Amino acid sequence: MIEIIDYLKYKSLIFMVLFSFVASASSEEIELKSPDGTKTISIVTENNQIEFSIFYKGNPVLLPSTLEIISEQLPFKGPLSVLNSEQTSVSNIWHSNFLDQSRFHDNYNQLKVLLDKGGNQVNLIVRAYNEGIALAYEIPEQSGITEIDLDEKINYNFKEDYKLWSTPKREKGVLTAQGEYRKIPISQLQEGCERPLVIEMGDSLMVALAEAKLVNFARLSFDKGSSSEFSIVSSLDSKMGQAQQDTITGAVISEQLDSKMKVHEKLPFQSPWRVVMMAENEGQLLANNSIISNLNDASEIKNESWIKPGKVIREATLTTKGGFVTVDFAAKHNMQYVLFDAGWYGNEMYDSSDATTITVDPNRSKGPLDLKAVIDYGKTKNIGIILYVNRRALEKQLDEVLELFQSWGVAGIKFGFVRVGGQDATAWLHEAIKKAAKYKMVVDVHDEYRPTGFSRTYPNFLTQEGIAGDETSVTNEHTLITMFTRMLAGAADNTVCYYNSRVNKMGSHASQLAKTVCIFSPLQFLYWYDKPLDSPEKKDGLWGDTRHIGNEPELEFFDAVPTTWDETKVLEAKIGEIGVIARRKNNEWFVGGINGNQSRTVELDFSFLDENAAYIAKLYTDDKTVQTRTHVKIEEIELDSNSSISLNIQKNNGFAIRIQKTN
Repeated sequence: MIEIIDYLKYKSLIFMVLFSFVASASSEEIELKSPDGTKTISIVTENNQIEFSIFYKGNPVLLPSTLEIISEQLPFKGPLSVLNSEQTSVSNIWHSNFLDQSRFHDNYNQLKVLLDKGGNQVNLIVRAYNEGIALAYEIPEQSGITEIDLDEKINYNFKEDYKLWSTPKREKGVLTAQGEYRKIPISQLQEGCERPLVIEMGDSLMVALAEAKLVNFARLSFDKGSSSEFSIVSSLDSKMGQAQQDTITGAVISEQLDSKMKVHEKLPFQSPWRVVMMAENEGQLLANNSIISNLNDASEIKNESWIKPGKVIREATLTTKGGFVTVDFAAKHNMQYVLFDAGWYGNEMYDSSDATTITVDPNRSKGPLDLKAVIDYGKTKNIGIILYVNRRALEKQLDEVLELFQSWGVAGIKFGFVRVGGQDATAWLHEAIKKAAKYKMVVDVHDEYRPTGFSRTYPNFLTQEGIAGDETSVTNEHTLITMFTRMLAGAADNTVCYYNSRVNKMGSHASQLAKTVCIFSPLQFLYWYDKPLDSPEKKDGLWGDTRHIGNEPELEFFDAVPTTWDETKVLEAKIGEIGVIARRKNNEWFVGGINGNQSRTVELDFSFLDENAAYIAKLYTDDKTVQTRTHVKIEEIELDSNSSISLNIQKNNGFAIRIQKTN
């Protein structure tokens, strides 16, 4: 159902309230407010620059900041003037079965300003949402020019040396999107900082600089700027040279080409959206991250019935017997997929490896593997098979692979070690996802890719990495940074571990349960280093400390937890310290709580439950006195919307709750 405000009906009112024009001999100022009036962007054409300022509740967020577009075919230099402007106001409702809520309100005021810059035309598009401000530009066909090369820089100027959460400096062989975060001042920011970039601007304002609808363009990243004392500059990635990656981590070790222009586009075109999210705290930022999806196009897949989110277990032995046993386990434990990871078609890092053959890498497994037999067996249990394919094979034989996989009955593909950054890498990846949709394949993209909302347009694109997950033995503290920084961008494949020895170093078993709620992913990978009890022994160590899955009673939580949601609420949030998130699917609620390095008391208020309804809850907490391998205590509690409980959570522990209606 679509609900649209008739702008013309309210034209005179909106014009008076939302837009004000202040003209002078040298400049023109145009102001746009969000529907709730709390966010404002002011555009000024002073000093012949495209200049904008942003305000939150009347207080400055961005001091006058500038957008610079560089092109040789259309040199945007010289005098700047406003040719015209167009205003609209939109309120839409759209629905999804594949995200962290099922109902989205797309509500914004938009201003499109037609500008002349040195005799060349560029149109600035600004949207003001209650969740933040977004801006993009479009370049129409003009002067007989139909294609251009360009570069872009935005200088974001701040009043103070605010603290922000930064990924590592972008260098050869360094993982940035999957790297460790640091809390540093703006003045210490280094090249290649990833999006979203979260900035703490006092006790009652958090800001995130983000990107949306990146489909055929170069990736944006951040660095310390020089346009003011406290400035952040965004820039675009160049095309990489011959793609070279570390064979273990996947980190890029090739050089970016020295290219003055980063993007080649046919005219007319619109840039991706540059987003400034604003909220009082990090919990509200996460709750408001629907702005990223709203800035993307509606689904291009007319019949989405074949797209199935779900829980995934990796088959760890690359054998036929292991495949059959793992399919049985998945069916018994309400999982939807089995993944065959690297090694089923040879060494993934060799360009010669052929993903149209079943050729087990002897360094990973001695086999035998009858993959097609496992796929057929999975169908009898309603379990889909997902196959991992490294980008080396995908780039050279994607069309052949997709057609073949469809004939085999494969349900999805996990893209490995994809290239990110330059326009060519971006365009190839998103085109590959579109092609996968034609063959009814769900997609999970690894490793450095970070989302910008494309899953709304192609919902077969269920999840992606771009996160330092459990595969890298991250601490609870790191997960709590990820929850309120990286997760602003969208779903993340965290590869939840459970029996592996690293769990005790990362946090606790109850906090592992909580991650399935706290780290949203429509494909939720569980038991990453574990295998069913009847699986063949595998002692090569290539996939870590592989242990057998037990029968601990708390595994019922993994069995029950969904992977997509109807409603999401952030109950408590502090970056790096504490995170408590509640999510609803139909009439059930699931709550996940993860604690950092300090013991604390968590006060849970259940006012989000339906009034006049009774609930029964199962609470899962860490308790060393419980005589199981995992030491998880299970309690039953009666709840209603007036209930509240206090939980004493030790450092690096967590909790999970499943709440069901009883009437």
